[in-house]
Amino acid sequence: MRLPLLALAVSAFAIGTTEFVVMGLLPQMASDLGVSIPSAGMLVSGYALGVVLGGPLLAMATARLPRKTVLLVLMGVFVLGNLLCALAPNYEWLMVARVIAALAHGSFFGAGAVVAGHVAAPGKRAQAIALMFTGLTVANILGVPAGTWLGQALGWRATFWAVVVLGVLALLALARGVPRLHDLSPPRLGRELRVLREPQVLLALGMTVFGFGGVFAVFTFIVPLLTDYAGLSPHSVGSVLVLFGLGATVGTLLGGKLADWKLMPALMIALAALSLFFLLFAAGMHHTGVAVAGVFLIGLIGFVGGPGLQARSVQSAREAPLLASTLNQSAFNLGNAGGAWIGASLLAQGAAYPVLGVAAAIITAVGLGLTVISMQMERGARHSALACDSAACDATSKV
Repeated sequence: MRLPLLALAVSAFAIGTTEFVVMGLLPQMASDLGVSIPSAGMLVSGYALGVVLGGPLLAMATARLPRKTVLLVLMGVFVLGNLLCALAPNYEWLMVARVIAALAHGSFFGAGAVVAGHVAAPGKRAQAIALMFTGLTVANILGVPAGTWLGQALGWRATFWAVVVLGVLALLALARGVPRLHDLSPPRLGRELRVLREPQVLLALGMTVFGFGGVFAVFTFIVPLLTDYAGLSPHSVGSVLVLFGLGATVGTLLGGKLADWKLMPALMIALAALSLFFLLFAAGMHHTGVAVAGVFLIGLIGFVGGPGLQARSVQSAREAPLLASTLNQSAFNLGNAGGAWIGASLLAQGAAYPVLGVAAAIITAVGLGLTVISMQMERGARHSALACDSAACDATSKV
């Protein structure tokens, strides 16, 4: 069990690093490519949209292939995309390369979750899937800060070359460590696609989009915010980004416990706390200490809802676990893309950085509203079911 899960975790580490490292290199990339900070920020949106589009399409296109083959093909696409990033001659080619690298992201985690669950020991399926996703968490703690330091020292292209090496190592680990699982029956696409007509599934995906959209409206531009607005030294940025990874780790662990406690109330608390935090952060982010502390709190409060949102997505689409897992990744990255786009648009129009905090609070509040609607619909359906059961019992007793 350990070798396949380690291979999946290494792959997740490489994917997580390339997804978020651009945020740490935004000023350098903007300067080198001759574009504005908001335009460079759109590289985050480009990657996220690649995940949104590529995840469901590749999941359906590869549904009947062996899972190991799928993982190897997807990691090969990921390596190719990052190689093109390192070689990109200009901003436009870099955007295309980012989208190519992103295509494999969502479907990789969908297929990886299936494999992790299959190779897990009895009763350890959830823990095995969580172990794979620790690669993403470790990427935020180690990969993104290390990539930021490397890019500052040797140029941003060096960071993408390092990701290429990581991707090749992950590819070799998958080839050696993941067994060929011949007893996995392919998903029935018709049944899986039908879940998209369920209102609760759409609400769950919307909760993920808006629940994370606010985070990336601010965090996409965290480096220029720290250096240009809060007065932090550029050489300290890598160290501060470690705080985000630590906060995200603590938030994810705490969120898992809260989701096991009471899923929907926990999500409401998490999103309400996040919306309030962004308003407070907007008021104080000009202080260096507040800005640095805010980086940790964005990770902590921003990711505390992550396990619950993932659980809600799978719970709402229990008949289609592969598609639900993939679509939740797409929803997360749609929030990523939308948040980054909103932040870039505001900055391009001359807005100050605190405006990003206010926008993030509003976006998160929409996610909170969708959560309330979903909870009310669930309660209504439960009461209707109880009423029907009661009516049936009365009819039976009269007979």
